[in-house]
Formats: sequence, C-alpha cells, structure tokens
Amino acid sequence: MARILIVDDDPAILDILGTYLRREGHTVLEAQDGGAGRERLAAADLAILDWMLPGITGLDLAREQRRAHPEFPILLLTARGEEEDKLRGLAVGADDYVTKPFSPREVVARVRALLRRAHLHDQVSAGGLHLDERTRTATLDGEGLSLTRLEFDLLLTLARHPGFVWSRDQLLERVWGPDFPGVERVVDVHMAGLRRKLGENPEQPRFIETLRGLGYRFREEV
Repeated sequence: MARILIVDDDPAILDILGTYLRREGHTVLEAQDGGAGRERLAAADLAILDWMLPGITGLDLAREQRRAHPEFPILLLTARGEEEDKLRGLAVGADDYVTKPFSPREVVARVRALLRRAHLHDQVSAGGLHLDERTRTATLDGEGLSLTRLEFDLLLTLARHPGFVWSRDQLLERVWGPDFPGVERVVDVHMAGLRRKLGENPEQPRFIETLRGLGYRFREEV
C-alpha cells in the first residue's frame, strides 16, 4: 500500500477521494494549497494534484517534482477539458489526468495503474548494494544484510533518490509516518545503526553522506 498525497483546495474532494483511497488500504496525506503540498511531497509515493491551486499551481508542482524525481507518479485533476490543456499537463510531468467532475472509482483505478507502473522500479542497485522492496531483502557485495524494517526503509528512501538531501523532518515523515510523535534524534540513532551494518566510514562514506545542518543524502557516484 502507498502513501498518497492529495492537493486540492476543495475540502469535499479531499474527503471523498481520501475515503475511497483509505478503503484501498492507502495512507492519505492532504494539502489545500500548493505550498503545503510542496512540503508534503517528500513523504508521498504518489501525488494527486489539482491544476488550479492558490499560490503554487498543481502544474507548477508537477513540473518541479518531475525534474527532481523523474519516476514519481503524478495524477492531475483538471476542470480543463480541452485537448491542448491536457497535453500541456502531460508535457510538464503528469503521468495521467482526470477531468472534473469525475468518478472517485475512476481516480482509484488510475491510481492503481500508476502504482503498478511504479512497482517496476521497486529494485535499486548501486555500487554493490542491492535492495528489493518486494522481498524486503538487501545485499552488499553479494552478502545479505540483516536490516530492521526502519533501517531498510531509510536506506531504500535514500538510495531511490541519489543526490537528494533529506532533512531529518522529511525522513521522519517519509519513514515513520506523518503522525509519528518522535524527535529528529531518532533518525540519527537509526542512521548510525544502518551505517554500522553497511561498514560505513563516516569520514569517507561509501553510500550515505551527512550534510551538517541539512540532513542526509545517498551519494550519486558510488
């Protein structure tokens, strides 16, 4: 099941789509404007974006997210029915679109299809490290790694986005969930355990770099 972000300024749409998606077993994140949506994107596996939003538009968010994360699935909600507008939405980065008014069941079906496509990328390999999300297994240089659930999710999150700097708050929301009451220090504790299992030298890390005052990132060249 996925973490799905819905960004729409209409509370009724948030409510009905949230209800249907939760019935599917997904975790639903919500935002009513583009700024709040941008802040929550790091915690999501898929985004449903309304085209017209206060401030930052859904089109702007789709464009930004596509540049930063080319494989991130995006579904655009639009009241614009013209073919030119739909093509524009797809051109800036949306994977699919639904025209308002819509059936919630249709949106759920589109979400299922996008997630199936995204699952083609559920294996990550880099510099001798291999992660398989389907089997929840990790190997390093051909040897199995015994990782806890949180360590695996931390490593998978970082490895999927090499070069991207994750703040501790973003990692807390992404890995522990948006309602986790813990403090940032818990990220450092689990990261230290993960690094030990990877045999990392903090001064010359093979995989995970610490950026003081910013957070962590997976090296682009490993």
